[in-house]
Amino acid sequence: MATLLDPTARGRVILVGAGPGDPGLLTVRAVEALKLADVVVHDGLIDPRVLDLAPAHAQRISVAKKRARHTLPQEAINALIIAHVKTGSVVVRLKGGDPFIFGRGGEEVEEVRAAGLPVEVIPGVSAALGCAAEAMLPLTHRDYSSAVSFVAGQCKGLTDQDWSGLAGKGRTLVIYMGIATASDIADKLMRDGVAPEMPVAVLERGTLVGHRAIKTLLADLGPMVAREQVASPAIIIVGEVVDLSDAEDKLGSWARIAGTLAETVA
Repeated sequence: MATLLDPTARGRVILVGAGPGDPGLLTVRAVEALKLADVVVHDGLIDPRVLDLAPAHAQRISVAKKRARHTLPQEAINALIIAHVKTGSVVVRLKGGDPFIFGRGGEEVEEVRAAGLPVEVIPGVSAALGCAAEAMLPLTHRDYSSAVSFVAGQCKGLTDQDWSGLAGKGRTLVIYMGIATASDIADKLMRDGVAPEMPVAVLERGTLVGHRAIKTLLADLGPMVAREQVASPAIIIVGEVVDLSDAEDKLGSWARIAGTLAETVA
């Protein structure tokens, strides 16, 4: 890794994890890489303050992706990176979270290596780690969870995924890209035997301005997402550890409102 960050080395790719949003969560090595960039190929949710760490002359290219709508298909992004490297540029491929956790970093490394070009990966604080820490939600705990799993709620079709045994007592399940399919996710987990009363949290815009941490029970996940008008980026966490967090109990809030209304009517 040390040789690739040599400022005299040209024509190479550095995949950099930009973390969950807050620029303060960048690693020192990520900052060093950005300062070397001739070209920055970045995701859509990267904070402008992170992009400002690259030199003023560096070309900034957004390849923002949203559900069912991509600025460029993955194959075109790969080709774009390789084309710039072949001109002798230092290309920083800047990804939200960590490049190797649902960031397609593995695919890009494969393509760059297949083209015979040098590549380095600098890890980042994943969305799960950054958002959970902000919400004071421990993903593991000696009394509540000894295993953590990461899954994608919108990856090649929800029905194609086998989550059996990933959620339940003593386990924590972190679901990326699951807001649009929250109701289906809850149904899927309950069919697999997860208790309807299992605590679940939704961490919205973690580490960013306007972040929210809210919780309910698994059976209420879909309705809560709709009631609270939750929008991406957000992650879902299922497990008993949720009750240790600072997330606001939305089901409890509705129950209190209902109780107050009942007393008023009476």
